[in-house]
Amino acid sequence: MPTPPEVLAGLLRSDPGRPRITCYDDSDGPTRGERIELSAKVLANWVSKAANALQDEWDLGPGARVRLDLPAHWRTGYWALATWSVGATVVLPDVDDGTPVDLLVTDSALAAQEATSPSVLVTLAALARSAPVAVGGDTMDEARELSTYGDQFVPDDEPAASDPALVTATGTASYADVVPTGTPPGSRIHLLDPAPEDLLRTTLGAWAVDGSVVLSRGTATAEVLSARSAAEGVTA
Repeated sequence: MPTPPEVLAGLLRSDPGRPRITCYDDSDGPTRGERIELSAKVLANWVSKAANALQDEWDLGPGARVRLDLPAHWRTGYWALATWSVGATVVLPDVDDGTPVDLLVTDSALAAQEATSPSVLVTLAALARSAPVAVGGDTMDEARELSTYGDQFVPDDEPAASDPALVTATGTASYADVVPTGTPPGSRIHLLDPAPEDLLRTTLGAWAVDGSVVLSRGTATAEVLSARSAAEGVTA
């Protein structure tokens, strides 16, 4: 099976302008009502900037651990891909194995403030240009600073196939097996308020077969979701 960076490279070769993740926000909060659509080209740009930050700012690579303390969201997707681009390990927030992480990526200002590692404070709103709270110490304000990193990324090192790619509460997936198999080619899958692990695994599986994902965050009526699926050409 391909690795996550190989999956992204495949999307860019296939059709860089086609939508690969479309996110509707039905959550209660400041992002409610947002619809964000990312093509492979735009997704890769976000991934490159985040990967350059991971590599240049914190010198992360194979063997490093990055905790993604984020909800299922389009920003979670590019931070996961960026982590895999440098060869590091994504650790989900429900993991408590006693092993420290090298970086925390979170949308919680309190979690960033209390972190024992360096951290990134992510503002989920699409048009945010800075965090809504003051950021200091070892915390990066993603909304303010990520855009300053390069649009192209070259890894300093590559992970081994057996290196851990994703750590969840139920186990660890290596780079050789983190991309799921069995998704029908060209699938457009509608995810309804999934857990972060489900988002990451489903998007990797869909992208690996030249497919795409529609993500609905929060709670919407069955009628809204049905109409959305029809409008987006959902197949599953």
